[in-house]
Amino acid sequence: MAEYVPDRFDCLITDVSMPGHSGLDLLRYLRSLRSAMPVIIVTADTNPATRSRAMRGGAYAYLTKPVSSDVLFRYLQSALRNVGSGPDGVGQGPSDG
Repeated sequence: MAEYVPDRFDCLITDVSMPGHSGLDLLRYLRSLRSAMPVIIVTADTNPATRSRAMRGGAYAYLTKPVSSDVLFRYLQSALRNVGSGPDGVGQGPSDG
């Protein structure tokens, strides 16, 4: 993992499965540094336990592949609108409908 620089990015989009580390490891690392940066997880992992761990760990959203660009864009817009709004915005993504 690269060195984290606070406020360098407004949002992180990651997968659960990556070479070397998982997206859940990255999420846990960011939260251990007290980063409130929204993390959107896009993954093929449909295991409810994995989704639950991600959301309990502070993920803004957990989207399963395939994800349309429109849905991803709506979640990204929502996450960026909530940057700096505190824990009330965490996990409160837009409606898929």
